[in-house]
Amino acid sequence: MTDNPTQNGKTADSQDASQNAAIVTRRRALMMGAVTASAVVSIKPALAQTAGSVLNCEIPVPGNHAAGGYIGPDGKIVSPDTPGAFPPAGRNFTGEEVKRAMNGRSLPGTSYDQSKAYVNYIRRLQSGQSGFTCYASLQMPR
Repeated sequence: MTDNPTQNGKTADSQDASQNAAIVTRRRALMMGAVTASAVVSIKPALAQTAGSVLNCEIPVPGNHAAGGYIGPDGKIVSPDTPGAFPPAGRNFTGEEVKRAMNGRSLPGTSYDQSKAYVNYIRRLQSGQSGFTCYASLQMPR
């Protein structure tokens, strides 16, 4: 006979180990919940502050990576002699202006076709290009 009594085929030592593992798992889950809750509390005010700044950020058309290039109707950078291409915008557009243009309005100071080409250019922005962070922030739901 063994020193440890059995219950349902398990020794008392293995039952204690199982209970200790369950307690540790529950503690970890509770700690993770507390960490997550504090992260949410601290992130929410930061998001509220950035909501206004997102609309004030600026997007150059074209950005520094394509200075001197014209914008084709599809938003691609093309040479100045390309038929139907538009010259660079004379100024940067704010996030608010771009957001409105993406919802059907024209960018300020542009024709309908020019605005459409500029918005196509903005939609093609990739990480590392001027204005990408502003454009990406406009895509995030609030």
